[in-house]
Amino acid sequence: MARILALDYGKVRTGVAVTDELQLIASGLTTVETRELLPFLENYLKEEKVEKFVIGLPKQMDNSPSESEELIQSFLKRLSHKFPSMPIERQDERFTSKMAVQSMVDGGLKKKKRQNKALIDEISATLILQAYLNRI
Repeated sequence: MARILALDYGKVRTGVAVTDELQLIASGLTTVETRELLPFLENYLKEEKVEKFVIGLPKQMDNSPSESEELIQSFLKRLSHKFPSMPIERQDERFTSKMAVQSMVDGGLKKKKRQNKALIDEISATLILQAYLNRI
């Protein structure tokens, strides 16, 4: 089997998470500056087998798309152009940032580390991926 790679796409930074090869466990991989994301993915796919991408789907509480969805749609066009044979799935990402911060608190991280937005993005990507795994 191949890995599943998830992205918590952001204007400045994007959190990246992957599964193990058996697709059982979601783990944070890194956070990448969004402008470097496509080259990062290209290099990663040269090294690892990836079956599909899972991209966070930001929604408002009333289920309408979040403002950031417009940015994500633009990115999805570039992503599917760069990797035309790679399936792309979407996963609701509501509350992932809040849950990421809470998991840092629960894990005993000091306040200074909890302010690390890159770490929050990576944990958010992991939560998106785990929610996807739970759903399939």
